[in-house]
Amino acid sequence: MPDSTYDAVVVGSGPNGLAAAIAMQQAGLSVLLIEGKNELGGGLRTAELTLPGFRHDICSAIHPLAVASPYFQTLPLAQYGLEYLTPPVAAAHPFDDGTAAAVLASIDATAATLGPDAAAYRRLLAPLVAEWPSLVRAALGPLRLPPKTLALARFGLSALLPATVLARRFSGEKAKGLLAGMAAHSIQPLSNLTTSAIGLVLLTAAHRGGWPLARGGSQSIADALVAHFRALGGHVETGTFVRSLGQLPAARAVLLDVTPAQLLEIAGHSLSRIYQWQLRRYRYGMGVFKVDWALAAPIPFTAPECAQAGTVHLGGTLAEIAAGEQAAARGQHPARPFVLLAQQSLFDATRAPAGQHTAWAYCHVPNGSRHDMTAAIESQVERFAPGFRERILARHTFDPLQMQAHNPNYVGGDINGGVLDIGQLFTRPALRASNYRTSQRGLYLCSSATPPGGGVHGMCGYRAARLALREVFGLEAPPLQGEG
Repeated sequence: MPDSTYDAVVVGSGPNGLAAAIAMQQAGLSVLLIEGKNELGGGLRTAELTLPGFRHDICSAIHPLAVASPYFQTLPLAQYGLEYLTPPVAAAHPFDDGTAAAVLASIDATAATLGPDAAAYRRLLAPLVAEWPSLVRAALGPLRLPPKTLALARFGLSALLPATVLARRFSGEKAKGLLAGMAAHSIQPLSNLTTSAIGLVLLTAAHRGGWPLARGGSQSIADALVAHFRALGGHVETGTFVRSLGQLPAARAVLLDVTPAQLLEIAGHSLSRIYQWQLRRYRYGMGVFKVDWALAAPIPFTAPECAQAGTVHLGGTLAEIAAGEQAAARGQHPARPFVLLAQQSLFDATRAPAGQHTAWAYCHVPNGSRHDMTAAIESQVERFAPGFRERILARHTFDPLQMQAHNPNYVGGDINGGVLDIGQLFTRPALRASNYRTSQRGLYLCSSATPPGGGVHGMCGYRAARLALREVFGLEAPPLQGEG
């Protein structure tokens, strides 16, 4: 650990830690970024997990919120080699009859795959797509009331609904199943309030910018962010796992890209009793069980739309997906789990040797589970792609505790940094005037355990850095486009 004195220290190099470090460095401060692992990136890491030449994204794989991020859009990441590739079908949702719902760039083209619900889909999505710049700032920013536009008010009313309720606007199984798959990204029972929010945001993002992946792997996003931070003069220290504030060099501000469990370990003795009490009550959600495959050929999906999709949602009907998510939330392991699958190598030749492919998939399981879900996940793939198993050359799995060992922020395998239900959506990690400020002056939380929560967008880090700049240094970060 360097003995130097810095203006600010940021602990953790996930997308939020990197965003915070860059924002502080942009303000002209001297910033040190500390990462416990030898590799930078947090959830943005790519590695040869199965066989040589097969590159797999360890956690995050598809990045609609990264390209939509109001902060990342201000950064010149392309000059550091970052290139996004956008599949023609953002997400496909196959059914047992061999057909699929498909989310394409056009609302009308998407609606055409939904049969009798085409008009209802257009009515729901068209206003949100038209208001996307304001919507994405609202979705990835602090809670503000009242909404500025009618479209935002409409979004708010729909977003608060359980996905099972919003689905009543549709009559057919295709539209209902499509919405269920989108809402299941919330990692909670679909009967919960606010589960419609992430589904609507993801669908709207698909119609505005698609669901891209990074050429070469998600690590490319982290590499570009790190390169920009260093180009600004930032300092980086890897291989130093911070367990207490006493390990850190002197600094006027410290920003921690950690969740409440690690915050209590690192700084618990210096936090107020009431704040510690709130942190201990923080709730983590379901974990994930993940499989990566090296494949001899592409996945042979029956529905042709799936061959053009970067992401495929496997779970069939709304009823089946809702039952599986509810079971996992209750501590059970569904026989037919909802599976989120990505097939990056169809669009990025750098992911596998010529003529061969990779695939990435996970399902939701009880927090901390050690149950092997490989067979259940592969059965779901085989269900919609007969002959899939014959193409597997090798596989690698992560159970929830192995995910946590890879990244301590994934407590019990919770990749969202805590439940994103109505009880924690706007008050994460505690009910305070500012979610980013801890009870100790100069100490801030900048992780996905703060609003707006999980996802590769960097907005938790940016918001925390902006607050620290104002409170500690008397500086104002330039407002993002559209903000005052």
